[in-house]
Amino acid sequence: MKFNPTIYPYNSRRNVQYAKNGVVATGSPLAAQAGLDIMKQGGNAIDAAIATAAALTVVEPSGCGIGGDAFAIISIKDEIYGLNSSGTSPASISATELLNKGFKEMPKFGLTPVNVPGIPKAWAELSKRFGRLPLEKVLQPAIDLAENGYSLPVNVGKLWKRAYNLYKQEKGEEFKHWFETFTPDDKIPEIGDIIYLKDHAKTLRKLGETNCEDFYKGEIAEKIDAFSKKYGGYIRKEDLEGYEAEWVKPISVNYKGYDVYEIPPNGHGISALMALNILNNFQLKERENSDSYHKLIESMKLAFVDTQKYVADPKHMKVTIEELLSKDYAKKRASLIGEMAIMPEVGDPKSGGTVYLAAADTEGNMISYIQSNYMGFGSGIVIPGTGISLQNRGNNFNLDLESPNCLGPNKRPYHTIIPGFLAKDGKSVGPFGVMGGFMQPQGHIQMVTNTIDFMLNPQAALDAPRWQWVGGKTIELEAAVPNHIALELSAKGHDIKVVHDSLMFGRGQIIWLLENGALCAGTEPRTDGTIALW
Repeated sequence: MKFNPTIYPYNSRRNVQYAKNGVVATGSPLAAQAGLDIMKQGGNAIDAAIATAAALTVVEPSGCGIGGDAFAIISIKDEIYGLNSSGTSPASISATELLNKGFKEMPKFGLTPVNVPGIPKAWAELSKRFGRLPLEKVLQPAIDLAENGYSLPVNVGKLWKRAYNLYKQEKGEEFKHWFETFTPDDKIPEIGDIIYLKDHAKTLRKLGETNCEDFYKGEIAEKIDAFSKKYGGYIRKEDLEGYEAEWVKPISVNYKGYDVYEIPPNGHGISALMALNILNNFQLKERENSDSYHKLIESMKLAFVDTQKYVADPKHMKVTIEELLSKDYAKKRASLIGEMAIMPEVGDPKSGGTVYLAAADTEGNMISYIQSNYMGFGSGIVIPGTGISLQNRGNNFNLDLESPNCLGPNKRPYHTIIPGFLAKDGKSVGPFGVMGGFMQPQGHIQMVTNTIDFMLNPQAALDAPRWQWVGGKTIELEAAVPNHIALELSAKGHDIKVVHDSLMFGRGQIIWLLENGALCAGTEPRTDGTIALW
């Protein structure tokens, strides 16, 4: 049978999905099924999310891995909790150290941008505080997938090939273990090929048996330490031993009657809240209208330039969250939006490509969860015999000694992965999120306005064509955006680029809890998005 699995010449339609007992929504059918299997075995939504997240490190390693970072927003009977499980930089690294070595900016690949991985700690913390089943049991579906194999899906196959070509350009011996793990015999797997990740299975089994302690204090930690020492990296076992995920209070703004929640900095979810604060000063017309696009874009630009300047590890920020989310400051920023596109500049708020999943159960437990290695597979470094791809999140630091986000020891960087959550009048509505680097807060405000301003159901909110600000006055539009809107935005001074590959416009999921207690979900058409229902 001959066909091209990457070409889809006709539009297809997905309906919004409903469930009574539980929902898991993510970008992989196998991972969604893993989560639902755990729910059916007596687990709750948090157990299901951990099972799904672990499965994603196996079936979608092009977006996350055991060596990445994670964030979560959890609702337990309408009480909202936040978890920041992003890793800190090694104790021995600093901007001065790299500047003295001749670096002009943070490198993308290799051991230098590797921070302490936070994903295993996130699983352990979520399981300990809110889970119902033993972690060992929750990780079993992922272990089965890694050990028994799975068939490579379309979008993951594309990203796998892209990573191969990228890492082939790196010269160090330390990169060879990525190829040994993901392209054995130097063969890029084809879409539909059966993938086995036996080392992943061994590591996941060890994590389940030790509640992830082995990663930070045992044999795995020793292997990371030895590898880093051998190839001149900075991360050490002491960095792993000292790491703790942080339970945080989510931040929020009220947008036209709904409370929108994000994790506080070092993540840039605050960008979405700042943009929504600005948009509170406008009435948006119908969705497919250039004025609506213009106001959304301009609000996002103004918020983004501020967060790129000010957001860092909270201990090092020079402005407060309250100042950035001030309604008076939002009004001041809104006053800059006129009929024409502006070149966004940083204001003064002082007064004077990741995987996303969502899960919910019949008991009222809901979770918005995101994890990532950053830049696909991450640093290109795999610890031999473990399947652990280390993230390269340290690349988000800079080497500007005056910047709050300057590289320093034991410090969290500006972080791009963000889960979102919606509530109204003290009642949880549900989790939402869009993965994809700097697209994420832009995706969040598009999901929120699609839902609240334009009253789209969750599937339609995800289906709607997207835009992305990429700097200056340049806006990328999906090809599905009506041509007249592109022309009108161009007339307003926007530099419009129409992009035909939708993969980089984010991949999202939404679950809403309805007044009758039913769960209503939508999933991403730009990837292998799946809703597993019960």
